[in-house]
Amino acid sequence: MKLHPINTGYFKLDGGAMFGVVPKSIWQRTNPADANNMCNWAMRSLLIEDGDRLILIDTGIGNKQSDKFFGYYYLFGDDSLDGNLAKLGFHRDDITDVFLTHLHFDHCGGAIQWNKDRTGYEPAFKNAKFWSNAKHWDWAINPNDREKASFLKENILPIQESGQLNFIELGNDEFLTSTPLGFDAIVVNGHTDAQMCPVINYKGKKIVFVADLLPSVGHIPLPYVMGYDTRPLQTLEDRKKFYAKALEEEYYLFLEHDSVNELCTLKQTEKGARLGETFAFTDIF
Repeated sequence: MKLHPINTGYFKLDGGAMFGVVPKSIWQRTNPADANNMCNWAMRSLLIEDGDRLILIDTGIGNKQSDKFFGYYYLFGDDSLDGNLAKLGFHRDDITDVFLTHLHFDHCGGAIQWNKDRTGYEPAFKNAKFWSNAKHWDWAINPNDREKASFLKENILPIQESGQLNFIELGNDEFLTSTPLGFDAIVVNGHTDAQMCPVINYKGKKIVFVADLLPSVGHIPLPYVMGYDTRPLQTLEDRKKFYAKALEEEYYLFLEHDSVNELCTLKQTEKGARLGETFAFTDIF
């Protein structure tokens, strides 16, 4: 098995929205904002080479939305999914599986593209199976008013219409579930319902792709919950459970949105779980 971080691009989001009730005077120490209160965020995917499988975890925002839409998110930088796949010698047609942690646009937008004559949409990975779970899929296609702007039908429905959609069975113990892809997933519900965070055994270490359970190292203290989360108290409970497991198992946390840090660990302190160390992926793997 080989793992490769794939940065699909950078965007900006309002710092207050990203940190909820935490004052700017505190969160700006780790996540400085520009004059418009916007902070930089990555959209970092993970590519897994495993035998005859090439698995991509999350796809970034994609490029099919309108200029007006992208204007809200201030995309910047030269990174792209296709460009960084090519640097590794791969093409999107080589991808056999696309694992979607959840179906918000910045995680699954790159899964779907315009068709050739721009009359409709088609999967951007024509040879891949797409993986979600039935609970989250239903949550996404029948969205609540709070999340409706994040669940875009053009990102989601064409996956099912193509016949490439597959569901992972969550089982009775929803916190940790097995998948057919050679890794387990931790299932959390505070940010959105049934978000899946892959747990990958790699070179003697356990790496967890934490998605929006933990957007950045600046979010590690328990109360630092995004304003976007639908059930912040549930986020707190799921993080407590996750932190206990992460400390016990010595997880390395793969950060999808942290614009500076790719990986981090946790340590136990008198105030609870706090940042241990940060790493570039190549520092330890």
